[in-house]
Amino acid sequence: MVDHSDTGLGKETVYNDQYDPSLLFPIPRAKARGSVSALAFVGVDLWTAFEISWLNHDGLPQLAIGEFIFPCTSESIVESKSFKLYLNSFIQTTFDSRQLVKETLIADLSAAVCAPVELVLYEIAEYNGFNPVSEPNGVCLDQQVVAIDQYQPDPSQLSVDKHVSEAEVSEILYSHLLKTNCPVTDQPDWASVYIEYRGAPINRAGLLKYIVSFRQHQDFHEQCVEKIFSDIVERCKPKELSVYARYMRRGGLDINPYRSTHQSRPPSYRQVRQ
Repeated sequence: MVDHSDTGLGKETVYNDQYDPSLLFPIPRAKARGSVSALAFVGVDLWTAFEISWLNHDGLPQLAIGEFIFPCTSESIVESKSFKLYLNSFIQTTFDSRQLVKETLIADLSAAVCAPVELVLYEIAEYNGFNPVSEPNGVCLDQQVVAIDQYQPDPSQLSVDKHVSEAEVSEILYSHLLKTNCPVTDQPDWASVYIEYRGAPINRAGLLKYIVSFRQHQDFHEQCVEKIFSDIVERCKPKELSVYARYMRRGGLDINPYRSTHQSRPPSYRQVRQ
C-alpha cells in the first residue's frame, strides 16, 4: 500500500475560519499510478461540496453547494481532509460577491492540482432541480445469490459469460455494495458503482463478487475506480468501458471518480444516498 503518512489524515486538526489557501494538500497522482506513462482512460473526479459558506459585506452568512470537476490528467489530487479544512476557512471570511468566491475557489484548486478546475456554485433551492436523484436504465447486481469469501480485490472473479448467446452487448450494470477504506485512517467509504460497457457479456455473478471483494481494501476513491477500470479492461476486454463511482459524503464532501475509454464526462444521475 502507498504510504500517505505525510498527509494531514489521522493527525490533530486545527480549524481555521479565516481564508487560508495554504491548507490545501496536493497528492501527486503518480504516487499511486507508479511509472505509467500513458493513461488508458479519460475522465474526471467530480466533487460535491455541501458545506460552502462565507459572509457578505453586511456580515450575513451566504450558502452554496459546489460541484468541482478535476481532470483525471491533473498532476495531483487534493487530499480530502485538507479540502474540508480549506472550505471551512471561508466561514468567517467576507467576500464582496458570489462570483469572487467562485473565482477564488477555482484559482486556489487549479494551482494545487496543476490543472484547470471547473466549478458550478448552486443556490440551495436550485441544486436538486439541476441534479435530481435518479438511477440509470441498467441492471442492479445486488439481488443475485452468490457466495462471498474474498474481501480484498480479486480480479480473477471477472470474466465474460460464454453461456450468453449474444456475441456483443451494450449495457449498464451497477451495484450499491462497493465499500473501501481510507488508506490512512481506515474509515469506511461507501459507494455505488456504475459500469457501462460494450463488448462480450460480462458475467454478472463474478462482477458482483469482484465489487464486494474491495470491502477491506485501503485506497483513495480515485485509485479504486482506476483499478476497477483496469481490471475489467484486462480480464473482459470490452470495446468500450466507463466506470463511475458515486461515493457517500464525509465532512460535507462526496468524491465521484469517472473513468472511460471514450467519454470524458460522467452522466448526470445522483445516487439516493447522496
